[in-house]
Amino acid sequence: MNLRRILNLNRNEVYGLDIGTSAVKIVALRKDDSGYKVTAAGISHIADRHNGSHRKGIGHDSVDTNIVEAIHHCFTSTNLKVGNKFKTKLAVCGICGPEIAVRDFEFPLLSKDEIEGAVSLEAEQVCPFNPEQAVVDYQLISDNDNKTKGILVAATNTLIKSKKQLAQKAGLKCVLMDVDGLALLNCFDNLVNEDEKSTTAILNVGGSYTTLAIMSDDGWPFIRETARAGDYIVAQIAEMNNMSSEKVRETLFGDSTNSGTDLGDSLERASNEVIADVSETLRFYAASEKSKQIEKIYVCGGFAPTTGFVELLSHRLGIKACLWNPFDSVLFHTSDRYGDFFRKQGPAMAVAAGLAMRSIEKSS
Repeated sequence: MNLRRILNLNRNEVYGLDIGTSAVKIVALRKDDSGYKVTAAGISHIADRHNGSHRKGIGHDSVDTNIVEAIHHCFTSTNLKVGNKFKTKLAVCGICGPEIAVRDFEFPLLSKDEIEGAVSLEAEQVCPFNPEQAVVDYQLISDNDNKTKGILVAATNTLIKSKKQLAQKAGLKCVLMDVDGLALLNCFDNLVNEDEKSTTAILNVGGSYTTLAIMSDDGWPFIRETARAGDYIVAQIAEMNNMSSEKVRETLFGDSTNSGTDLGDSLERASNEVIADVSETLRFYAASEKSKQIEKIYVCGGFAPTTGFVELLSHRLGIKACLWNPFDSVLFHTSDRYGDFFRKQGPAMAVAAGLAMRSIEKSS
């Protein structure tokens, strides 16, 4: 199976479906001369997400059932599903985590027939898993200087199968797979002014994974993920303060009735390892030949709006960080019904927006 050969359809017929570890997000977009317009969007938290059942992982019946229910709730709340009927069943889905790899390659100038074999050999060297049990795809970037250059994307068959099966269980069809980090870069590229792109990075802090995505001036994407993110920080704070994780979340996100609870000091200590992971990744990137000086970090993801977190990142990394809401640059179709929704949830919807923006042509 080849990622780029999964069924292609017109972009107006699909939506971005981001199935995370804590919530399901969907975004449907249209594009015209004035830019992108939101036609539908929703988020639904996965039931029992924080009571430990999620550790069984996707593929376990109880977890899958909760995810499917969250998908259906998302579609119903956005009127993409009325009763038992979907307005469209076609989705672009994202994948992330340790079962994917995105790496660049550079070979002596090769013929078209030689490239696929060379990429397969390269994948064997750089993938942290067995590429024989994975899908490997690539995109050429240039053939300058008598060299063949590009990026390869590899994802395990197990991961791809699990995401496709989840969509099928929900009554949907996954017509295209994308990597979350590439979806972030796609969203960023479409919405942010050119003069802000050259020295910036995107940091998506979700529930289970933190993704750092950077696009070099010559088109080389750099994507790395670490397995510490919002859930890890919340668990640390809960342990420090003898609180439940749910109470910590309510307090951090301003939903707690106990407004006198101040977790600022705990947030700083609990974030140490997550920030250290980001700092180490930035140092690794800076050491590469194609690197550039990062002057600004756009922070998104479900944990990003936590009070004080972006400021803490900026202070500890020594780089200006700002909360990124991609929907500040997107129009709302027919009405502003989504205005309040995106003011609160926009940073968490960046991956779903990038998935929805995938350039999909009709299959012949």
